[in-house]
Amino acid sequence: MELTLKTSDLVEELSVGQGAVEKKTTIPVLSNVLIEARAGEVVLTATDLEISIQSSCPAAVKENGSTTLPSRRLLDYVRLLPDMELAFRVLENQSASLTCGRSRTRIAGMSAENYPELPEMPAVLTHIPAKVLTNAISKTSFAVADEESRYTLTGALLIIREDSLVMVATDGHRMAYFEKPHKFDGISGEVKGLIPKKALAELSMLAEKLAAQGDESLTIMVDFASDENHLFFRCGKRLLVMRKLTGQFPDYERVLPREAGMSIEIGREEFMAAVRRVAQFADERSRAVRLELEEGQLKLIASGSDAGESEESLPTVYSGDRVQVGFNSVYMLDFLGAVSEARNVEIQFKDEESAGQFRIPGEDSYDYRYVVMPMRV
Repeated sequence: MELTLKTSDLVEELSVGQGAVEKKTTIPVLSNVLIEARAGEVVLTATDLEISIQSSCPAAVKENGSTTLPSRRLLDYVRLLPDMELAFRVLENQSASLTCGRSRTRIAGMSAENYPELPEMPAVLTHIPAKVLTNAISKTSFAVADEESRYTLTGALLIIREDSLVMVATDGHRMAYFEKPHKFDGISGEVKGLIPKKALAELSMLAEKLAAQGDESLTIMVDFASDENHLFFRCGKRLLVMRKLTGQFPDYERVLPREAGMSIEIGREEFMAAVRRVAQFADERSRAVRLELEEGQLKLIASGSDAGESEESLPTVYSGDRVQVGFNSVYMLDFLGAVSEARNVEIQFKDEESAGQFRIPGEDSYDYRYVVMPMRV
């Protein structure tokens, strides 16, 4: 195997694949990247057996072949080289000889025969606008559970229907729901899949890089396919393959409040700043902040720590009964950070025992709801 390519091209694609490289593994080859030289290109594949990323970059290939090299070490070295031609040659012992200008380096590798085979992508089912994917992930992924014991909650549920895309995530204490109307050709009924949290981050990164190549419209598409065990997303020249999480996702439709109850609208930035300040005095374990809604104002109160207590009052249009309810301040800040495009946010209360719902008022291009369970404070 022998080829030449630009160091900048190799750095770009090696960086893309880092998220799929297994950092701590009992299978040494999973710390490596599979490098395959084909006509006019070099193909790079990284996997941890749960997610796989395959990408390519142009190369002048003198001799086809394949090998695997330590992914992090290769990236760390090549990114320190000047942006010029890199001569790459695999020796008989699977080590690679790298020559760039006056730099000559040998990196020990492993045979490509030991590398797991990537599942073959089936026929494309439909095409998803890249911007819709990135928006759906940014507005839901923070609500995915971190606890491994709640296996089915450690991913987001993706549903693609003929006329809409839905993504839902919950950790049992809060739920983020996103739905975008869009015509998906090739879909009959609906296609579902539970996407692991790690895969969500990689998919968002790849879709964002793809979307950046176009304008602000929804014309830049991600090819989507599915089989019994995997979901496939092709973002231009890059392919992300993920193993579906198994298990039953909660009935999210039952969680969505059917009655709005009382509702207020408030400036996102001023509300976010107030929550941040008051939360400094919240109980370190619960992080609870009490919201008290009364005529003409919304009070934010925290008094659960030994450091003291804090209270702020924000003006708002309201003339109903007095209501008070506690919410985890981190949960509120996650929502406020995810809707950075919004000038105002809407908070819907029912009573002290019911979940609160956060939304973007006046947003009609998509349906976004964030439901948070109340806390006793």
